Amino acid sequence: MSSKSKASPNPKPKKPAKSSLPAADVRGFRKRLTAFLEEKDDQGRKWSNAKWGVYAFYDYDGEPIYVGQTNEKLRTRIRRHLTNQRSDAVAMRILDVFEVADAEMWPLWDMEGVIAKNKDAKRQLDAYEYTAYLNAIEASRFKAILNEKIPPISEPVEMPPSLRWSLIDDEVREERKHPDTRIARRAETISRLAAVARERGEVSEGLRRVLVVQAVRLAFIAAERLAFAEGRPSPDPSAISIEPLVGSVLYEFSDPHGEVSVDEDSDDD
Repeated sequence: MSSKSKASPNPKPKKPAKSSLPAADVRGFRKRLTAFLEEKDDQGRKWSNAKWGVYAFYDYDGEPIYVGQTNEKLRTRIRRHLTNQRSDAVAMRILDVFEVADAEMWPLWDMEGVIAKNKDAKRQLDAYEYTAYLNAIEASRFKAILNEKIPPISEPVEMPPSLRWSLIDDEVREERKHPDTRIARRAETISRLAAVARERGEVSEGLRRVLVVQAVRLAFIAAERLAFAEGRPSPDPSAISIEPLVGSVLYEFSDPHGEVSVDEDSDDD
């Protein structure tokens, strides 16, 4: 009697780890982001574990592009911005994560035990954010950044020590910072942001201001590329004056003291 052998079925494909699904450049970005969030200060505290703090993002030119605050924990807010796109700033294409090359955070350890609803502490947090915002405006070639909501006017304060970190390795930085890549990306960002304004209709004045600032950023890098292609000197950033286009960027025209509730990231506070 002959015996029949039964062929074993093909093994079921194994479900991949979710962390392995993103493209290599995204995985590299998140690895560096994790290292940033895990870094410790000279007292052994993780910088990002501070409940209260201020943070900023920078592009490939070192240009500041966004400043924010949190009273829930720096690591939570920063990771939310840069990984899962749950923050409104990213969802509405105000902040393009592709443009973020560096990040910086200022933990406010003296406020660690203060509850989030403490009004005096919130005013103090506003002052730190406003100071970081003013510093970013001063450092910007265009004297404007991509915040939808300008922090409430506050007396500038002395900023605490900060940690700044590169989130992009040299190879990816070289690829992403190519002017033609950035021109295409910014044009796409403007298109999507304009579509948000068109589809929602009732959007904030801040979103419309960001649309103008993004257009300025696009116009300037395109002009730089043209000058390079023609063998001319690069244009001067002062060729485009922001204030005549959008008004003052030092305060919200309709809400200079932050008395109106803000929709941006309202689920985070």
